[in-house]
Amino acid sequence: MSLARVFHCLTVSIVLFLCAAVASADIMLPNVYQGGVDITEYLASEKLDGVRARWDGEKLISRGGNVFAAPPWFTKDFPSQMMDGELWTGKAGFEEVVSIVRRDEPHPGWAKVKYVVFDLPGHGGPFKDRDGALGRIVSRSGSPYLKKIRQFKVRNPEHLAYRLEQITASGGEGLMLHRKDAFYKAGRSSDLLKVKKFFDAEAVVVAHNHGKGKFKGMLGSLTVETSDGVRFKVGTGFTDEERKNPPPVGSTITYSYTGLTNTGKPKSPSFVRVRY
Repeated sequence: MSLARVFHCLTVSIVLFLCAAVASADIMLPNVYQGGVDITEYLASEKLDGVRARWDGEKLISRGGNVFAAPPWFTKDFPSQMMDGELWTGKAGFEEVVSIVRRDEPHPGWAKVKYVVFDLPGHGGPFKDRDGALGRIVSRSGSPYLKKIRQFKVRNPEHLAYRLEQITASGGEGLMLHRKDAFYKAGRSSDLLKVKKFFDAEAVVVAHNHGKGKFKGMLGSLTVETSDGVRFKVGTGFTDEERKNPPPVGSTITYSYTGLTNTGKPKSPSFVRVRY
């Protein structure tokens, strides 16, 4: 085989490998629940405030396609099947779990983390069948670090509102609705819906705006832009430390809001966190 042919084959192999790595990070993302759907066609679960992770059978991969430096003892009893879930340390534990999983080397802090799974992307069946299969797989693994989220039925919108109130009163973030007959597909879909007292969304930071008064010398607000090209300012929700060291231009933040104006801009946007 000629040197040129060897180089060509090597290049193709590398491209295919990189494409596979990117594809392995493709995940299903929710739309926001706004009513108008048959609640009985969905299963509900608690929305966890953790770090999204895909298990590909060998390693944990972030939403952005990066490999988490999980210790071998953390994943040694995980199954070979692909799973979708959240790295989680408990209610209101987002900052803690991020501080653990974002480090470049394995460390003992992972003992505080659970990988709580909610889907089985490679199964090929509808969600109700995937959920049953996922439960059996997790039970067989015996891993102390692997848990399955509990799915439950909701009877009507009033029942949904009641369960949402229960979850938020206990410190939870909200609920997730997953259509029982839906197949797994990457990207945003109304087959998966998030239910919260406040809406949230993501936007990219395009500018820092200087603060005034008590915020003089610090961040006053961020100018951000959504994927739809809508620009607006986010000026609340920051700690003093975040105002001194604001999210960098180009980073993606999560913000909460109460609704949309007639021009499509979020009402009362408030900073939640930098997306990890």
